Amino acid sequence: MKEKIIKIVKKRTLLFMCIPAIVFFFIFSYLPMPGVWLAFVRFNYRDGIFGSPFVGLENFRFLVLSGQLWTLTRNTILYNLAFIITGNFMQITVAILFNEMIGKRLGIYKKVSQSIMFLPYFISAVVIGVFAYNLLNVQTGFINSLLRQAGRSTINFYSMPGLWPFIIVLAYLWQSTGYGSIVYFAAIMGIDSEMMEASEIDGANAFQRIRYIILPCLKPTFVILLLFALGGIMKGNFGLFYNLTGANNMALFEKTDIIETFVFRSLNVNFNFSMGSAVGLYQSLFGFVLVMTVNTIVKKIEPEYSLF
Repeated sequence: MKEKIIKIVKKRTLLFMCIPAIVFFFIFSYLPMPGVWLAFVRFNYRDGIFGSPFVGLENFRFLVLSGQLWTLTRNTILYNLAFIITGNFMQITVAILFNEMIGKRLGIYKKVSQSIMFLPYFISAVVIGVFAYNLLNVQTGFINSLLRQAGRSTINFYSMPGLWPFIIVLAYLWQSTGYGSIVYFAAIMGIDSEMMEASEIDGANAFQRIRYIILPCLKPTFVILLLFALGGIMKGNFGLFYNLTGANNMALFEKTDIIETFVFRSLNVNFNFSMGSAVGLYQSLFGFVLVMTVNTIVKKIEPEYSLF
């Protein structure tokens, strides 16, 4: 006990720095947990959360039988997998390209390019939705205006669900690639310079350095980021989906409706708090099981790369 107290006293500064994060998660993640009971009742305002009639798994049963749960799960997982795969590929590629820019002139260009690519991350999803609308709108959109001037028929993008997976993934890459590449670029900067110099002396070209030195050194960073991303694979980018497609565009629901947009409609449009809570609980349990499973697999293959 005495040793523990001494250790806490020695690391009091670090513990003090952790207090804001602990308070944040306690207030926003742990205090609301009793609200999970909403998923098992038929909520009404008069009786409140704990006084509403208990219905067991009825809310989950309705979602499964209606097919909504499968559609929401499929869309959420597939979009996040696309984000993870294409996002990491683009981020690693951009980071390596920046690293290969050597020289005074290219150094200035690299700094300017990094700043420009970093900016979209700070642009609100509302603004991205406005950009998309001004590009894709069938009446006054830029693309359809060009098509009309060329004598071609216009395209009603907002009634063609098959196109939206590509549009959403492109919008995500535009917004996140610059910001995400910084992590990989920092990892590249941490590679031992003696290894790079030795490879140059041995006659290795740029592609060989990338293949045999840079990419293997990026593996730990990639695995850790992958585990974090898989932990949130059931959490969609609500702001992006909502502002790009609109929450009530039923023509696109088949391809663009994810768990977050469904919960939003349940609470804000249909006032079905129980259904929204049921989907939220399912989302959290699914994500937890997935993280534990993937971490266990990684721990058996490469114990050093696991989260715990």
